[in-house]
Amino acid sequence: MFLSDVATVEVGLENADFYIVRRGTMDSVGSVTKEFNPEHIGVSVFRTDILLPTYLYYCFMHIHSQGHWRALATGTLSLVNIRLREVRSIRLQMQH
Repeated sequence: MFLSDVATVEVGLENADFYIVRRGTMDSVGSVTKEFNPEHIGVSVFRTDILLPTYLYYCFMHIHSQGHWRALATGTLSLVNIRLREVRSIRLQMQH
C-alpha cells in the first residue's frame, strides 16, 4: 500500500492534516509542519479507518529525522526540492 492509497497528497492543499516542506535547504526540505503554505505538500488522510492523521504526522517527522529526503532532494546546493510523486509513492506497511 502506498501513501496515495490512504491520503490525498497535493501541493497547496489548504485544509490538509499536515504539510511537508517541498522546497528549501537540505536540512529543511521534507520537514513537517501544521502551518499552511501554498508551496508545501499537503497530506490529508481519507482512510482514517486504517490510519490516523496524527500517527502519520509523527511517522513523517521520523522519516525526515532519518535523512530520507536527503537522497531524493534535487536542485542546487542552497535550494533543493522533493517531488510530489516521491511523497505519494511512500510505501506503508500495515500490521494487523
